[in-house]
Amino acid sequence: MVSLYIIKQRILFKWFRFKTVFWYKRFFNRIGNHCIIVKPTLITPESITMGNHVSIGWRARIEGVKQYQSKFFSPKIIFNDGVTVQQNIHLTCAEYIEIGKNTAIAAHVSITDIHHPYEDINIPIEQQEITTKPVLIGEDCKIYNNAVIMQGTKIGKHCTVGANSVVSGEFGDFCVIVGTPAKIIKRYSFEKQAWLKTDDKGNFIEI
Repeated sequence: MVSLYIIKQRILFKWFRFKTVFWYKRFFNRIGNHCIIVKPTLITPESITMGNHVSIGWRARIEGVKQYQSKFFSPKIIFNDGVTVQQNIHLTCAEYIEIGKNTAIAAHVSITDIHHPYEDINIPIEQQEITTKPVLIGEDCKIYNNAVIMQGTKIGKHCTVGANSVVSGEFGDFCVIVGTPAKIIKRYSFEKQAWLKTDDKGNFIEI
């Protein structure tokens, strides 16, 4: 016998699918087929492009920043086909953020292409003009809980980012990236057909 809880969840799922198709789709830059957005906290639809089969979980904050202080921006946020996002993502974009196909983002992850400069000691940090650098996350990745993806970060294909990691910089394909600050600890060797330990620059230390 199907429980009342399961029935309720099925009804909610259908409602959020309906709302995505017949309400959100009117305002987004683009929403593909079979997408679902579940009760976001804040969303700027005109800045967002979604491919097919994209799922955005509860309480998402996905914000395209069009103006900060005296500067104006044209933010572009792209979720490619098959991207799944669990609850409480905090994504802020003033320039460009792209998430590759079939990448899965766990709960409470932060992603931003924005940096708040601190160099001028006569102006509060929050009031200084922001700088931006695009963020690119490759396809088939997994970003675990509470990870923070910083301005200008580029992550290659089929990478794992460990929970609570703070990620900044460029990382190639097939890497395991963990820590604060995040570093590569393993990489896939096509020669050995195995995941092998590396130094923090991705050079194999196992043979």
